[in-house]
Amino acid sequence: MSIDPLSPYATALGDGLGELHPHLRAYLQPIPPGRVGVGHGVFERVGCRSGAVRVLLGPVLRVLQRRGAVYAGWAEDVPFTIRNRDGEGRSAERTLHLTGGDWTMRDRVRSLPRGRVADRLGQREVLAAVFDVTASGGALELRSTRVGVRLGRRGIRFPRCLAPRIRLIESADTDLGGQRVALTVDVPLLGRIHEYAGTFRYDIEEDA
Repeated sequence: MSIDPLSPYATALGDGLGELHPHLRAYLQPIPPGRVGVGHGVFERVGCRSGAVRVLLGPVLRVLQRRGAVYAGWAEDVPFTIRNRDGEGRSAERTLHLTGGDWTMRDRVRSLPRGRVADRLGQREVLAAVFDVTASGGALELRSTRVGVRLGRRGIRFPRCLAPRIRLIESADTDLGGQRVALTVDVPLLGRIHEYAGTFRYDIEEDA
């Protein structure tokens, strides 16, 4: 398996990579073969806060949870572990250590032209999104430009007026000596349907 000389995010940033805090630049460095990037931290909040939205979108959210794409509930102060590997893009597993048992979200990111990345989430790539990637104030920011869902063998792209708006910010946490991550997903007319925010420390280790 070939390893890209840069991670998809670093490729998308180009010269903007130098604007990131050193913690973020280290996080975006390629992971060598036989190694894995491992992070341990705590999500202060994760899931869908609104009970009304959870009722309305419950069947959809539960399918996405079973497919390893989106956590359908709401939880606070949740320990989590992230494991990153590089190959054809960057794959990630984020495991939430919930009181009812572990749950893992999986995704794979690859670079696209013009400062963008494509992210495919869950089993059989049930969700997909394209993001613009920028650096500002030492932080990495992703904003979605296209979002789609796969139903069976059919992929459906949401029209722009109805598409979820996904925003992710990775920033340094100097007190922790690590980094902070915050993601929000907002849908027109419904509001916020998913979010997570937390801090973690990250190192490159031997892949067991």
